[in-house]
Amino acid sequence: MFSPVLFRLVSAIKLYLLGLKVLVIQLFSKRFELPGWFTMPRQDGKVAIVTGGGRGIGYEVARHMAKLGARVIIGTVLYCTLPPLEFKKLDLASLQSVRQFVQSFKERDLPLNILVNNAGVMLVPEACTENGFELHFGVNYLGHFLLTCLLLDTLKLSGKSGNFSRVVNVSSSAHRNGEIRLNDLNCRQRYSAHAAYCHSKLAQLIFSSHLHRELEQGGFPVSSCAVDPGMVDTSLYRHLWTPLRLAHGLVSRLLFRTPTEGAATVLYAALSPTLEGKCGGGYWANGRRDATTPLTFDPEVQQLLWETSQRLLVPQ
Repeated sequence: MFSPVLFRLVSAIKLYLLGLKVLVIQLFSKRFELPGWFTMPRQDGKVAIVTGGGRGIGYEVARHMAKLGARVIIGTVLYCTLPPLEFKKLDLASLQSVRQFVQSFKERDLPLNILVNNAGVMLVPEACTENGFELHFGVNYLGHFLLTCLLLDTLKLSGKSGNFSRVVNVSSSAHRNGEIRLNDLNCRQRYSAHAAYCHSKLAQLIFSSHLHRELEQGGFPVSSCAVDPGMVDTSLYRHLWTPLRLAHGLVSRLLFRTPTEGAATVLYAALSPTLEGKCGGGYWANGRRDATTPLTFDPEVQQLLWETSQRLLVPQ
């Protein structure tokens, strides 16, 4: 058993080594680009919700969807006015805020064709959400779990054969370092921000896979997939270790993808006709399906995580 200090050190080194590997692969891979606008399907009459869309990848996703004619609602704690985008208050660290956001949306009697679970935190100092959950777990996974479950009926009603509704979860290659400890999802037995981030991203990916399987087996016109946008130059990296944070400003501009490039596969998963119906689902990176950890597809782990998450959401 590692001491707490050694556990934090090992978790950090493992994540930074994974990041270095991903960056090298990214540098020597052709970057995926979306087709020209004339080949992209119009989204007139469709409604999309994008969480954390006030900046970075989420904003690029929302902006491009709006350009194609979709009505885009951005759920964010950072309110601003950028027509035609609509900004609505959504704090994923508060289950009450999630429920209020969904209630407000449903009162408008709108369809929901696309849900992009994009918002997230990374390597934040140890802290809890309003409801007492570890912050990475609460924001990256549990808040989106609740949001998706509450909107699922609207997604089902809005989809139809040949034109499925879609749930797109913005994930990370960091899930490869993650674990699912059902008796310690809040990382209280031993804590590392680096490990907590990886665990939350694995939980999100398992949820995405399980949701797609349940929808497919139920015959519902909704698909669910996860997307790794790669290493993208956004504010997500502001909590890196100090030496790395100092180097990040220069390195990211030279080597990381831009938010527009990071948004490309997210948009492809959300909009492409080639991923319609049974062709949807899966884990996507750089414009193509990618392999993930075997745990992602373990039906027992999927079911146990789903049931545990539902119990955590029951008001105490």
